[in-house]
Amino acid sequence: MERNLKELISQMTLEEKAGMCSGLDFWHLKGVERLGIPSTTVSDGPHGLRKQDDKADHLGINDSIKAVCFPPAVLSACSFDRDLLETLGETVGDEAQATDLSVVLGPAVNIKRSPLCGRNFEYYSEDPYLAGESAAAFIKGVQSRHVGTSIKHFAANNQEFNRMSASSEVDERTMREIYLPAFETAVKKSQPYTVMCSYNKINGTYASENPWLLTKVLRDEWGFKGYVMSDWGAVNDRVEGLKAGLELEMPSSNGINDAEIVKAVQEGTLDEAILDRAVERILNIVFEYVDNRKEQPLTLEEDHEFAQHVAEESIVLLKNEEKVLPLEKNEKVAFIGGFVKNPRYQGGGSSHVNSFKVTSVWDALTEKENVIYAEGFSSETDVYDEKLAAEAIEAAKQVDKAVVFAGLPESFESEGYDRKHMHLPECQDKLIAEIVKAQPNTIVVLHNGAAVEMPWLKDVKGLVEAYLGGQAVGQAEANILYGNVNPSGKLAETLPIKLEDNPSYLNFGDGDKVEYSEGIFVGYRYYDKKKMEVAFPFGYGLSYTTFEYSNVKTDKDTLTEGETLQVSVDVTNTGDKFGKEIVQLYVADKTEAIRRPEKELKGFEKVALNPGETKRVTFTVDKRSLAWYNTEIQDWYAASGAYELLIAASSQDVRLTKTIQWKSTQVLPLHLHMNSTLGELQADERSRDFGIELKLKMNALFGLGSSEDSTDAVSDEMGDAIAFSIPVRNAVGFGLCTKEELQKKLDELNKR
Repeated sequence: MERNLKELISQMTLEEKAGMCSGLDFWHLKGVERLGIPSTTVSDGPHGLRKQDDKADHLGINDSIKAVCFPPAVLSACSFDRDLLETLGETVGDEAQATDLSVVLGPAVNIKRSPLCGRNFEYYSEDPYLAGESAAAFIKGVQSRHVGTSIKHFAANNQEFNRMSASSEVDERTMREIYLPAFETAVKKSQPYTVMCSYNKINGTYASENPWLLTKVLRDEWGFKGYVMSDWGAVNDRVEGLKAGLELEMPSSNGINDAEIVKAVQEGTLDEAILDRAVERILNIVFEYVDNRKEQPLTLEEDHEFAQHVAEESIVLLKNEEKVLPLEKNEKVAFIGGFVKNPRYQGGGSSHVNSFKVTSVWDALTEKENVIYAEGFSSETDVYDEKLAAEAIEAAKQVDKAVVFAGLPESFESEGYDRKHMHLPECQDKLIAEIVKAQPNTIVVLHNGAAVEMPWLKDVKGLVEAYLGGQAVGQAEANILYGNVNPSGKLAETLPIKLEDNPSYLNFGDGDKVEYSEGIFVGYRYYDKKKMEVAFPFGYGLSYTTFEYSNVKTDKDTLTEGETLQVSVDVTNTGDKFGKEIVQLYVADKTEAIRRPEKELKGFEKVALNPGETKRVTFTVDKRSLAWYNTEIQDWYAASGAYELLIAASSQDVRLTKTIQWKSTQVLPLHLHMNSTLGELQADERSRDFGIELKLKMNALFGLGSSEDSTDAVSDEMGDAIAFSIPVRNAVGFGLCTKEELQKKLDELNKR
């Protein structure tokens, strides 16, 4: 339906326009009945809808309608499967249409800076490329149903402690390379209908009133077309927020901030055109949903089955010594732990779904004659019960294999607070250690929203990372444990050995200012650079079959501005089972132009292969794949030179490499001055000759540069090192030129 929104807005009173810029209540936008503008509903829902019919809250305290809980992002990201995530989005979009929800508040793409962040279960990854690709696919799926998404939390919202007031102190290069790209990818690829700004400040300015963030970057640079809404209660100054690019305040301010907007317009401190523009952006999304409203049934059972499929495609097999998995149906097995019958399958807080049913792994077992159950420990508390523990140890002795279902109780991690440590409940670690002594064939299945320390890791033969698997997690676990499904997930985050290894360890959880002093070295970027041992690396995951990589080729050896390059590799299933492999492309900058990570993920594909089958996987590489953000030119920049394309099975399992050359047409400005060093002059071809000239003159002055003239005190190597760091102003003091002559030469070079 064609609508003239500007004409519609011209018929609204100032008060009605101001009112459109805040919620009617907790979950509804205001309407204007006399003009045919309806009130619409928004709801949490990145992994399942949380529509509340009466008592409303933002922390999951009150019940919402019965719905399907799909695997949260902590698990679904491990699928590395864009098509799967797009279908997940379509399913969520269908459920939103069925329940009359216009906007789903998600996905959440904040980077996993620390394992302690209480909301990590809702975030995709430590890697911005994976997070962005995952979000773009999910958004595309949801919005194909004319239901909006609200990508969140924009931006640098990486802890829960003091999240409403803390300032994330982040340099621009780190923002651009780590904390913004997931949002950028999603906006450019999928145009989310809305963006939700975060609570926190960024370098001292609230995200809700940050024009650099909400207008310059989001709209002017990335081309965002929808509207920006606040996180619930994130508005500090409503009028300044509106000026900065915050269109919608949520929830209702009970008219208080509406009146502030009206007053500002009347007094001339707010241009009414800014208000009109905000209303138009909101109405454009409102009518996108209203004009495409579709009555349809809520297909809970079908969606439950799809939730199971997502979990099966995402669960990660981390350890499988002596092929302890898959379990055989005729083996006697003990299932141990409170999670066997009471799985933890989602996180706490605003995304908590009121699941219409939950399938535990015990429910999923169709034949239980060879399986015995021992509770061992509660899934909800950290209490070592001697009686329960003894029963579990005895059960482990009586069987061929023991499977311990361990994990974090809901009280250990949730929105609103951060974890204090990375441990499992002490009772679980203690019992696992005892089970291993009684039964050498012990397997652990983890239910957790973030990384945990595993002091028993070397002693268990099998380890399955199920994370939080959604309401059908039990059936998915049973199918993977018994080999009905071949595991194919890979880790979307590094699992460190201990908390102290994490790059943000000394700078996480501060209350007023949080210094992101680790910069761009987050996750595997840090561990790789430090050559640090980890429990399991980013991108790692095992299968019940094996894969071989071969025949890597590129369609060209040199790349330049505006071009793309194709790199292809053959992947073969060399085992005897059908399986899926996640092939990863990393790029390593070999130019040494600036300090960078050892490698960065720039592509991934999931490929399904029958035994003996080979398929060719192709990735596209462009300038952005090679580039880093240069704050001096305010743009992405790649220095000319060699780059390695790494075909890998994980960040630490590089199978094949191919070196290409990049020829840049970008020229960085020279800023030479009296205190520039000879080394700086020699590093750039435009000033290199002059730098060498000065160096030779200084060497001649001090008798350096010849082995015959070298002394024990000053070797050629030492002379070169000293000369490299000498400020050019010394050429004046050494009588090699006048100050005026040197400044004239520097000015001339700076113009090149």
